[in-house]
Amino acid sequence: MKQRLQFFAKAPEIMKAVSALNKAVDECGLEESLLHLIKLRASQINGCSFCVEMHSREARRDGETEQRLYLVSAWKESPLFSGRERAAFAWTEAVTLIANNGVSDELYAKTLEHFSEEELVKLSVALGMINTWNRLCIPFHALHPMPAAKAA
Repeated sequence: MKQRLQFFAKAPEIMKAVSALNKAVDECGLEESLLHLIKLRASQINGCSFCVEMHSREARRDGETEQRLYLVSAWKESPLFSGRERAAFAWTEAVTLIANNGVSDELYAKTLEHFSEEELVKLSVALGMINTWNRLCIPFHALHPMPAAKAA
């Protein structure tokens, strides 16, 4: 796949603001491991290969296990995730696919069992951020930071 355009070069001022929000999300106080996992899950849902690869790589670098990374897409059936992580995945799916069913009162209440209201705002902004990156990388065919594997 050929990159269509370099969005940082074409719109540097707005990308500077996007990068500043991204930095704020990364420093918001939510666990780094949790942020990796929700970014990975949202990117899987959206089909953003650039972000799936990047967040998998960063999660491994920061100590996440291969097994848990393989099972993010099947988190509902996996016993490897904590209640807090499972709540974050459920929230991730509802917020990323918000046009489908919105976010139910039941999910909101269940998520508040694992996150404070402040944390839930931070989690939601983090999801907005990764969805923004997905919406930049997918249409503009962002290039992977490492050489692509040979197709079989």
